[in-house]
Amino acid sequence: MQHSKNDVWVGLFVMIGAAALVFLALQSANLLHISFQSGYRVTALFDNIGGLKPKAAVRSAGVVVGRVESITFDDTTFQAQVTLSLQDGYKFPRDSSLKILTSGLLGDQYIGIEPGADDKNLANGDKVTSTQSAVVLENLIGQFLYGKAEDGGSANANANKK
Repeated sequence: MQHSKNDVWVGLFVMIGAAALVFLALQSANLLHISFQSGYRVTALFDNIGGLKPKAAVRSAGVVVGRVESITFDDTTFQAQVTLSLQDGYKFPRDSSLKILTSGLLGDQYIGIEPGADDKNLANGDKVTSTQSAVVLENLIGQFLYGKAEDGGSANANANKK
């Protein structure tokens, strides 16, 4: 069996293409994050984190300024403790607030930072106290249905009085 140079080049091209597809798949699923910048860590407590996952983006004004490093459960407050790794190039005031938001149709969740007005900036090890939990669709539907049931019940009671 004789191998030609074309076979080697085709094989090399196929391997590079497969590696590129794997890289893109991992990058789009937030399973691969390559960063050569150092950062500082801050923590925050949330009542409900919904589907937030480690390595999710942390954004301010749509720009990725960091990543979710870890998520743990705090036994004393019974809340989720989220540790964020923010890039050194981005400084936020200490009274900034954090929200868990949803992006796109797929529903990937990320943390949004709204800057405050404090003179001092967040530093390594600080805790953010102003947080807003994730909006859980099931809870919204339940509240909507419960509200409609109350409205319907009071309307029927008023109709029976006449």
